[in-house]
Amino acid sequence: MNLARLHLNLVVALRALLEERNVTRAGQRVGLSQPAMSAALSRLRRHFDDDLLARVGGHYELTALGRVLLDRTSTAYDVLERLFSSQAEFDPAEESREFTLVASDYAVSVFGAELARVVHEEAPGIRLRFAQTPPTVVDDTATLLSAVDGLLMPHGVISGFPATDLYDDRWVFVVADDHPSVSDRLTRQDLADLPWVTYQRTYDAPAVRQLGMLGVEPRAEVSVDSFQLLPLLVAGTRRIAMVQSRLARLLAPIAPVRVVEPPYEAVPLQEALWWHPVHTHDAAHLWLRETAARVGARLDHGPH
Repeated sequence: MNLARLHLNLVVALRALLEERNVTRAGQRVGLSQPAMSAALSRLRRHFDDDLLARVGGHYELTALGRVLLDRTSTAYDVLERLFSSQAEFDPAEESREFTLVASDYAVSVFGAELARVVHEEAPGIRLRFAQTPPTVVDDTATLLSAVDGLLMPHGVISGFPATDLYDDRWVFVVADDHPSVSDRLTRQDLADLPWVTYQRTYDAPAVRQLGMLGVEPRAEVSVDSFQLLPLLVAGTRRIAMVQSRLARLLAPIAPVRVVEPPYEAVPLQEALWWHPVHTHDAAHLWLRETAARVGARLDHGPH
C-alpha cells in the first residue's frame, strides 16, 4: 500500500462514516456536504474493496470489515491528532491545555495530588485529568496510550513502550488495630487461613505472581476495584489486605488499621510514567515527563 496516494482527510471521513453509519450525518459531523461525503465513501469502498456500510432495510449497518475498521480507525485518528498537535517549543507558564493521565486511585492519591500541586504553581494554564485505568490496559496497551498523554503504572505489568521511573514503593499488609490473632508480623499460615480483601484487577501482577510462587492462594472474602477501599474493608474484621506502603501511611488517620510486614521479601514496586512513542519528542510531553520525574524524585527522598 502506498500511503502517499491516500489523503489523510479520508481517515476523518472513515471514522465519521463508521460511527454515524449515515452519509448525511457523517458529512454534517465533519463539515462536508452530502455529495462530498458520498464521494469519500466511494473512494474508501474502492480502496478497501468492501462496501463498509451495507443497507439493511431503511438504514445502514457495518460490514464485517467495517466492524474491524471501527476500532482501528478511532485509534489511528487519535494518533494522527496527537502527532499533528506536536510542538517544537512549550512554555508552561504561558500555555493553556489539558493532559490526560490514566492511573489507579493509588497512583492519584500518592503521586497525582503532588503532581497537580506542582503544575498549579508552575503552569497555571495547564489542566490535568486523571482517568481510571481500564480493564483492557494489559490486552490493548497501544490503543489506550494512543488516546491519552500517559499511563501511571508499576513496572512488571506492561512492556514495550517508553517509560520514565517516578518513585519506589513496597508492599505491606494491613490488619485491624484489634485483630485477635495477628501480632507484629504475619506468618505464611496467616496468609493461607485468614480472609482477604483484594484488589480485583491484575495490575499488581508481580506481587500476585510472587504469592503464587510461594504457594499462597488468597481466600478473597471481599474484592474491590479501589486500592483506597482496602484498609476500610479490613478495619474491624479478621481480614487482611496487601497494599502499597505509601498509601497505607496516607490512609492511617482514616482507617483504624495497622501495618504488618509480609512473611517474605516482597517484590519491589517501581512506579513509572508510560507513553506512546508518538509523544517522545514533543516539547509539551517532554515538560510533562520532566515535571513528573522531578515530583517522583521528591517522593523518593521521603519515607516509604
